[in-house]
Amino acid sequence: MPDGIEQSVNSLTVLDALVVFGGVALFARWLLTTSLGRDSLANSKPRRHGMAPFAPVVLFLVWLLGGGLLQMAAYRAAGSAEPWRRAFLGQLAYTVASLGVVALILILAKFEFARGLKGLGLRLKTIPKDLGYAFVTLLAVWPLVLAALTVTLLITRAISGPDYRIPPHEALKLITESPAVALKVLLAIVAVGIAPVIEELLFRGLFQTTIRSYLRRPWPAIVLTSLLFTSIHLDVSHWPALFVLSLGLGYAYEKSGSLWRPIFMHALFNGITVVTVLTQAPPGL
Repeated sequence: MPDGIEQSVNSLTVLDALVVFGGVALFARWLLTTSLGRDSLANSKPRRHGMAPFAPVVLFLVWLLGGGLLQMAAYRAAGSAEPWRRAFLGQLAYTVASLGVVALILILAKFEFARGLKGLGLRLKTIPKDLGYAFVTLLAVWPLVLAALTVTLLITRAISGPDYRIPPHEALKLITESPAVALKVLLAIVAVGIAPVIEELLFRGLFQTTIRSYLRRPWPAIVLTSLLFTSIHLDVSHWPALFVLSLGLGYAYEKSGSLWRPIFMHALFNGITVVTVLTQAPPGL
């Protein structure tokens, strides 16, 4: 959801500048203390598991196809209801499908990962620390996401004209344009609570773990997983910023061994985007 970030790029405030400065300082410190990143994951250990290599693909397809079928059924049940009601039922269907796949992933991890859910990286006692580190890591990644978005805007405006704007994510468009408070609340819950959990369990927890099992090294697994993660988002103009964000999410997982850290980073990123869009929306929306 980089659309809110684009609005920040177009209207930078003093606070935005301070956040960017802080992020650049953190990233520069990381470069200096890790030999330009070469030693950043030197002590990262692979997660031991007995998953079949096709397990992540199967669960991803269950999520994708199951969610699509449930949404189609929801739209059909809504009939000629108001557009916001149809959208509300569609988001409910997505939520049900996502929670179902979350349950399947947790069951798989319990039996196939060494130490079960702890081996996947879901240890309750690390939550407070992971939340703090998630904020710091996202702050360091933030200037890189902004840079990727800025370059994307410059290139596309050079090709398409100076008035080009990155198309908004459909969920963000609904949040700003829908008059229904219930839909706004549900969309915010999905963006900040549901999507980060299901996507991080699938992409970081399963795909990145499986890929690393075969490649042995963390960074190639992070890059390949980030390509997969980016490709599921429909708008190509969002890809550069999402790819950079995904690199940060994958790094946080490998560095800490905790899946809470990328989940919290993802949730914070989406939450900031939603708040930015709502606070900068024209009055009356």
